[in-house]
Amino acid sequence: MGMKDQFQDKSEQWQQQAKQKAEQAKQAKQQGQRGRQGQGQGPDRDRMRDEETERLQREEQERLDPDYEM
Repeated sequence: MGMKDQFQDKSEQWQQQAKQKAEQAKQAKQQGQRGRQGQGQGPDRDRMRDEETERLQREEQERLDPDYEM
């Protein structure tokens, strides 16, 4: 088996793994949404989580920005 074949096989393996992980993430997300619907907190909780994530990302970016200014 040549190098080209090895690289092609490895690439195909990675693609299959990526597809499997994407499918698992999709299923987990669907199951999580079903679980939250019974709690009655769905959209508000998601919005709060998104705002919290954005705030943390902004803080991290602001913390790193001064390091690159000269």
